[in-house]
Amino acid sequence: MPSRNTQGKLRLGVVGLGLRGSLGRHVAERGLPAAVTAICDPIASRRQSGGTLYPDADQYADHRELLALDLDGVVLTTPDHTHEELAIDFLEAGVAVFVDKPLAITTAGCDRVLAAAARTGTKLYVGHNMRHMPVVQVMRELIQDGRIGAVKAIWCRHFVGHGGDFYFKDWHADRRKTTGLLLQKGAHDLDVIHWLADGYTTRVNAMGGLTVYGDITARGGQGDKTLSDWYDPDGNWPPTSLTGLNDVVDVEDISMMNMYLDNGVFATYQQCHYTPDYWRNYTVIGTHGRLENFGDTDGAVVKVWNGRRSGYRVDADLAVEVPSGAGGHGGADPKLLAEFVSFVRDGVPTLTSSVAARQAVAAGYAATESLRGGGVPVDVPALPRPLAHPVAPRETR
Repeated sequence: MPSRNTQGKLRLGVVGLGLRGSLGRHVAERGLPAAVTAICDPIASRRQSGGTLYPDADQYADHRELLALDLDGVVLTTPDHTHEELAIDFLEAGVAVFVDKPLAITTAGCDRVLAAAARTGTKLYVGHNMRHMPVVQVMRELIQDGRIGAVKAIWCRHFVGHGGDFYFKDWHADRRKTTGLLLQKGAHDLDVIHWLADGYTTRVNAMGGLTVYGDITARGGQGDKTLSDWYDPDGNWPPTSLTGLNDVVDVEDISMMNMYLDNGVFATYQQCHYTPDYWRNYTVIGTHGRLENFGDTDGAVVKVWNGRRSGYRVDADLAVEVPSGAGGHGGADPKLLAEFVSFVRDGVPTLTSSVAARQAVAAGYAATESLRGGGVPVDVPALPRPLAHPVAPRETR
């Protein structure tokens, strides 16, 4: 559906003013041809702080009030379990939707959102910002340039330092609102694995458990506060010393999954929420070598090995320094907003697609089923054929 305001600035709403609610600030900071004219959150204190961040925006407590406004798009940064309902409401109203990842917390939920986008013809964009992270783009370019031959395996280890503060003091710890962290947190990396491999997961098995935070009895949650209010990067160590955990803690704090992709690539993903360090390590193995990243933000380097050698050697045949980027997630967040605005205004192709976002959720959801079912293999449901193309801005496979 073409924008109702293509000659001037797009009128955008930001729905959800928690930690990710500041994402819309990049519209003004980047001087994009758009303006945040409405903000929405049911919590009054967040609306007040949002008013400081978006001083020219009208404030609302219920997203349904925004449906009657003449908005061109909305940025949904609400808790994950609300994404499905809110996205469908705005799509049905003809308002372009940016929904922060994950698209939904179930595969069926994703398919319902995709069906609404296809049925209405309304533009849908999912904020998988890691595709814009410099470290991921360096790895992707090296693979596409044939530096390691044809990709055959990908291993990802995710060390989630501060995981207790980030994911166990609010709604993230409640599986009713996330399904689990293997999906919620892992959707980023599962999408990257798919992108680097140029394939989608068809079968998984997984194991994991609640091994540390389930034993902590100092609960009570954080009320209406957000992460920025309680997070202390230099405190809360070791993880067993944390207090103020969410009253409901029933998601796993360690998980490991195996994946088989539709193009024959094998992959693994491992996630731990009580490591002292916080970063992701990818190893990609091809027919003519392998690459690996050391660090994933400023100062990171991606190394490539092509020549045979025995034993561990720190030197590589190629080392590529990862460029730095200004803004959240290595400069990825500002690029997300710029891409969304260009997509809504002019139909510019995007680096990801809602189909890819669905496939990341589907892999994580199936893996969670496997994990909670004793590690049995689970097939990932295929995307319903009518949804495979109308909602995909640009497939990169």
